[in-house]
This record gives sequence, C-alpha cells and structure tokens, in this order.
Amino acid sequence: MAEYRTEPSDSPKLPTGIPHIVGNEAAERFSFYGMKAGLAIFLANYLGYLGGESMSETQATVYVAAFTAAVYFTPFFGALVSDWFWGKYRTIITLSVVYCVGHLCLALMGIGGIVQGWLLAGLGFIAIGAGGIKPCVSAHVGDQFGPNNQHLLTKVFNLFYLSINLGAAISNLLIPWLLEWYGPHWAFGLPGILMALATVVFWIGRHRFVHVPASGSDFVGQVFSKEGLGSLAWLIPLFLFVAVFWSLFDQTASTLVFQAVSMDRHLFGIELLPSQIQAANPILILLLIPVFAFGIYPAVGKVVRVTPLRKMATGMFLMTGAFALVAIAQEKIDAGQAPHVTWQLAAYVVLTSAEIMISIVGLEFAYTQAPKHMKSMMMSLFLFSVFVGNGITALVNIFIQIDEPAKTQLEAAIHRLPSDWQDSPQNVVLPGYDGTTGTDDDLIARVENGKLKSAEFPGREAMEELAKKIGRQAVELGRPPTPEEVGGLGEDPWGNAIRYDILNSLTMRLTSAGADGEMKTPWDLTTLVSLAEGAPGETKASWSDRFHPDEPWLIRHGGKLEAEVSSEPFTLTSRLGGGNKLEKAAYFWFFTALMAATAVLFVPFAVLYRPRTQEA
Repeated sequence: MAEYRTEPSDSPKLPTGIPHIVGNEAAERFSFYGMKAGLAIFLANYLGYLGGESMSETQATVYVAAFTAAVYFTPFFGALVSDWFWGKYRTIITLSVVYCVGHLCLALMGIGGIVQGWLLAGLGFIAIGAGGIKPCVSAHVGDQFGPNNQHLLTKVFNLFYLSINLGAAISNLLIPWLLEWYGPHWAFGLPGILMALATVVFWIGRHRFVHVPASGSDFVGQVFSKEGLGSLAWLIPLFLFVAVFWSLFDQTASTLVFQAVSMDRHLFGIELLPSQIQAANPILILLLIPVFAFGIYPAVGKVVRVTPLRKMATGMFLMTGAFALVAIAQEKIDAGQAPHVTWQLAAYVVLTSAEIMISIVGLEFAYTQAPKHMKSMMMSLFLFSVFVGNGITALVNIFIQIDEPAKTQLEAAIHRLPSDWQDSPQNVVLPGYDGTTGTDDDLIARVENGKLKSAEFPGREAMEELAKKIGRQAVELGRPPTPEEVGGLGEDPWGNAIRYDILNSLTMRLTSAGADGEMKTPWDLTTLVSLAEGAPGETKASWSDRFHPDEPWLIRHGGKLEAEVSSEPFTLTSRLGGGNKLEKAAYFWFFTALMAATAVLFVPFAVLYRPRTQEA
C-alpha cells in the first residue's frame, strides 16, 4: 500500500482520481442498466427459445425483482470486506473481474449446458460484483476529498450521478434494440465488453486515487461504539422508509415495461420498443439535476429552509403521484384503449424528480451521517434499502400468482410415469379438483420433451367457441367489444357464470370459477383472445432500418413462443388456473397507496431526526 497515497491533498481543486471514477462508473452503469433493460422482456419472450423455461410476465417480474434485490443485498458484504480487510480499491478491482464473468455467462446462454444454469450463474456473479463494489465506489468518491476541497463534494456526487445516468440512458436505448434485432447473445455480450472497459479505466487511475486503508479492528470498534450505534439507530429506520420508494421505482424495469406493450408508443414518428421507455429516466436525470441544483432548490430556499430530510419527504409524495399516473393509464388500458406513451413519460418526469430528491440526497446524507470508519458500511445500508424494496415487490408478485393445477399435478405424477416418459409426446391423465381419476373433472396434460405443452380440461371447448365469436366480433368492430355488446355467455360445466373482461386494446378474457366455484383460485377456467397487432411487415423503428436484419431475432427463430396456428385473425390461449389475484389497475393502485402511507409516516420521523455534523 506504500506506493499509493493514503491521504487527500491540501489542494482546493478537484481530486485527480475523480475522472477515472466517473469514467468507470459511466461504463459500469452502461453494462448493468443495459443488461437489466432487456432482462424482463428476455425472460418473458426469449428464454424459451434458448431451451429454458418460459415465464409469465408476473414470474419475470419476480425474477427481475429478486435479481435486483440480490444486487443490493451484497453491498453489505462488499462494505465489510472493504472496511475490515481489503480497502476500497482492492475490493472494487477484484469484484469487477467477478462482474465481467457474470456478463460472459449471460452472453453464453444457449451455446452449451443448461440455459437456466447459465442464467443463474450470470445473474449471481453480477449480483456479487455489481453489489459488492457499490458502497465502495460511492465511499471511494468521498475519500478523495480533504478539508480544502470538501465544498466540491456535493457537486461531485451530482457529477457521479450524472455519469450513472449517461451510461444508463445510452444502454436503455441501445440494448433493447440489440435484443429485438440481434438477439440475447449480443444484447448481453456488449454490456460485458463495457464492464471490462470500466475495469481497465479504474485500474489505470490507481496511482491517482487516495487509498484509505482498511480499518481492521477499528471498524468493528466504531460499529459498536456509542457513535456508531447511535448513527445506525437513526439511519436504519430512514432507510426502511426509502425502501418503499425503491419498491415502486424499480418496477420501471418490469411492470412498466409490460404496461408499455399495451400503449401507443409512437413518438416523433418512431415506434419505441417497450423496454426503451426506461431510457426516459436517465435522460430526465441529466436534464433535471441542473434544474433542481440551480433553480428549484435555490428558489424554494428563499421561502423555507431546504434540508436533506425535507427533500426526501417531498420526493416520497412525488413518487405517490407518479404511480397514480401509471394506475390511471392502466385503467385506460383495462377499458380497451391504447393510451399514448406520454402517460408513462409524464409519470417518469415525476418519479425522476422523486429520485433526485431521495436517491441522490439520501446517498450523500448517508455518507455525511456515517462515522469515519463506517463510510462503506453506511453506503451499503443505504443500498440495502433497495434490497428491501425489491424484496417487497418480489413477495407481492409471488403472493398474487395463482397456481396451474396441470403443472403441479404433473410434477406429483412424474414418479408414476415410465422411465422413458420424456422421450416422446404423450398424454397424462391427472385427477383434477376431486383428486380422483376417472371422474368428470379429470385433466389431460399434453407432455412434450418432458415439459407440459398444454392441458385439456372440462369446459375448454365451450369456452373457446364463445371466445371465437367474441374474437370475430372484435375484428368487425376494430376494437374489443364492451361487456354490453357481448351480452350473456352462459355457464361452465359446474353452473358458474362465464365472465368477460377486457385486458387491453388487443386482448380479451373469458373466465369462470371452475370446479370449486370460487374465483381467483387454481381451478378458474380462462381463455384469452388475442388480436393480431399491426400490418404484416410493419417495422418498429424506421430510422434504424439500414442497421438491422429484415426480421427481428424472434421471428428468425420461430416466432412467438406461445402463438398458435390459426386461420382466424386472432389466437386463443386457454388455461386452468394461472393469472393473478391482484391485477390490472388495482395492482398499481395498491403500490400507490403503500407509497402514500409511507410518505405520511415519514413526516414525523423527519421532524424528530437530528442530523450529525460532518467531521472535517
């Protein structure tokens, strides 16, 4: 460590290592957000083509939330290693290599081995690498400053955040496009290349950095000191409030992407891909940070004292408003409309403003409130709030999922099947609701390559005949018919009324309670009617025609995974069970209410909090 500087210089100028940190962060964030931008769509639409198990939108949301939670769980261990053993620089450079290996695993999916294994390994290594370096990089920025240039810290943290969002903005536009036209190998490979570049840029700056040595036993002593425990006692509740914000915010990579599929995404003559809408957030960050720093904060400061906690409280109320806009847009989708993407863009303006007032402010606030030897640890606890928030999202989406009996009963029946049952397509009789085969509610599972392909169940044929009539009616009208136009639909084999509702401008649903007579259970009978979208050969991004093949990657590899061959201008998808207990606009209103309650409870906490003064 003797070859490196261990103390900041006395210069009032910007530390010489900052450009390397900022350049590293821009490239690293490109790699992370680029990979994450395409992850939800990849899991729902592409994974099956590489040999993995295809996922529903809700399952993909759980996967993305669980991955994001893991990324923000590992910062604690990165901070522990950094503050106690290795120091920040060695921790960052070592885990960056692990990070690169993770991207390599994702890029190799489908080339060899078990696809799910490559996926889990890639996401696991990225979670360790990306999460482990997070608190170290933030604290490493602060370590570069001494008493004479401490006044530049706020500006540099803003610059640091700008670099994050510059990388994110470019990758959020580029990677979904690569996934659409060139497939997952390129979409996950390019972020890996950028992560390798980020590692090299950081290594080049090693002699320009201030290397604060690991604290060893001093770290442990300070954690359990009166000062350390006092800081934790106030900051941990603060971070739990912030966790709810992240529960909503990080759904921009999952549920808001799936919502955008049902919107009119034409903007300035270009039809954006659903995943590309996420780019609005980093682009707005670049535009709004100067507005807040040089316009809004000074103007408001003339009227009331602007403190970090007041900024954060305001941000929480803004986040409530952002999700209310999303919920209203979803109500329009539920009514069969295709609202313009400006609904989401308006929500992005509000939620990005909330992010500036919570995330940027909270990051700096956590650093200033941390004792000297607990800087990385406190950064990790702030990031741990993202883990908790995404944990909330994952748990909600796990809880609302409804099982599909054909899958669960098939898994239970596997041990009774012949040893060669996976070698050829076959039908497997399953007992249904009453648990006994040979009765009128038996299920017949169609199994191919060891996987459930489809299931026959009582009432399916009748539901599909009704669905065909509604599909033809929708084609004639040019829109989904209203419930009044559809009229009564009769009953299922158990005497339950068949219900009709609209999911979006292209999808309608027939549902009945099934054998148990209760809605929102695994025994619901459901048939979806999906109208064709767009004209044959219609392109999605005319400005980029010269840069991509004639057909998207999915079409070149067999079309949509679940599409059924049909002579009708619509497709039918039937299932027993599945779906969600909380869906449509009610889902977004639930999270809006959760954020509103959190914002209200945060106000008295902020009033009682007494910030500590940052030491020189």
